[in-house]
Amino acid sequence: MTLAQETRYYSPAEYLELEVNSEIRHEYINGLIIPMTGGTPNHNQLAGNFYAELNFALKRQPYQVFVTDQRLWIPDKKIHTYPDIMVVKIPLEYQEGRKDTLVNPVMIAEVLSKSTKSYDRDEKFAAYRTIPTLQEYILIDQYTMHIEQFLKTDNNKWIFSEFNDAEENLNLGSIPCQISLADIYDKVDFTVDSADAT
Repeated sequence: MTLAQETRYYSPAEYLELEVNSEIRHEYINGLIIPMTGGTPNHNQLAGNFYAELNFALKRQPYQVFVTDQRLWIPDKKIHTYPDIMVVKIPLEYQEGRKDTLVNPVMIAEVLSKSTKSYDRDEKFAAYRTIPTLQEYILIDQYTMHIEQFLKTDNNKWIFSEFNDAEENLNLGSIPCQISLADIYDKVDFTVDSADAT
């Protein structure tokens, strides 16, 4: 007979102490510490392309762009996470008592993977919507050319748009930026067998 292992819950402070000294990244969700898996080449290419386009478009603008390793705190849901791409209006605002964890993104983008796409669309988006400064959420498919855009309106509704064509432009509503799908998907190889991709 085996005994069920007791789930260990951590405080946000305990998580941050462990995370700062960890060699791999972890998400923190309401007391649980969850290791983050590595991405595929397509995932990394898409995140890199989108980051580069945003960073160039927002030069000398009052915004800062972050990719992959910047931690975000969502206080209403007690979540620490690392969005694939995040745009933050300057001045940066930090979690109380920290200088390495942000709280004020205006735009977040996630590259969808097979293991996280449901979470990114549902629970994670619900958590992101509790961030008062967030105006826009972008989901980028890595297996086919497909982008979903959610843009917040003044009355707290979200407008949904989707894009599937290399000739189309993604016009971001939260920041002054327009990017073609051809540029976002540059060097992404859809012929790679993605059956086991994360």
